Amino acid sequence: MFFSYDQSAGFNRELVAAKYDGSGKRGPGRPRRAAEIRRLIITMASENGTWGYTRIRGALRNLGYDIGRNTIKRVLQEGGLDPAPERGRGTPWATFIAEHLGTIAAADFFSVEVLTWAGLVRFYVFFVIDIETRKVEIAGISRSPDALWMDQVARNLVDAADGFLLGKRYLILDRDPLYGTEFRATLNARGIRVLRLPAQSPDLNAYAERFVLSIKSECLGRLILLGEAHLRRAVREYMAHYHHERNHQGLANALIEETTPANTNGPVQRSARLGGLLNFYRREAA
Repeated sequence: MFFSYDQSAGFNRELVAAKYDGSGKRGPGRPRRAAEIRRLIITMASENGTWGYTRIRGALRNLGYDIGRNTIKRVLQEGGLDPAPERGRGTPWATFIAEHLGTIAAADFFSVEVLTWAGLVRFYVFFVIDIETRKVEIAGISRSPDALWMDQVARNLVDAADGFLLGKRYLILDRDPLYGTEFRATLNARGIRVLRLPAQSPDLNAYAERFVLSIKSECLGRLILLGEAHLRRAVREYMAHYHHERNHQGLANALIEETTPANTNGPVQRSARLGGLLNFYRREAA
């Protein structure tokens, strides 16, 4: 019996949903509303350096949220954001990114559910993206990443011969506890400054978030992954496609890396990876 990619993706989503269905244990309250308010407070403060608590409160009221100044103050403190006078003296985030292209990278994790003999197992994929070129390094895949594993990943990234972060000065990270003291110290020792983002601020790591959306929607979310080896092969195939065969809107719709010179004379051929899940087109060599 054969499944189409859409059928496979639907079956896989049902398995994942069943494993993590917590509806029977869900209690009262409005966690989604609270999370949205927190996200809005951090976003407004990050994008408007001169806005104080009262101004943010007014903007929230325009959206239907009546939040006290002390609540806004607490959220900003927990998110690591300074009050308006100090925050307004800094460089806007978008400006900082633009000014440091070529020397700045971002990192993040994403999780993938893999079907094994023991049932669904969650794997974590850690990657780093060069914001200027959009090149991505899959730094590691693990079922249970820990401090020792992360320290070794950091050493690989700053390896003097071929480390992905050679020449970089900044690395954007969220506040995941896996980015521990040893991990950050290894980077700092090689002259890489770690920029830790405020809590619950995915918009400030948009390049990494966009890559996660791409690899999941174009590849991993459309496969039923049967074991770790299958996961690693799928990621490897997608990364080859991502770097050499997929056009990127953020790069004026160009390829990241050209593997062969363009040929304008030969017949067009369709090429595929992962059984036709990833397609691209090229001409036969002259």
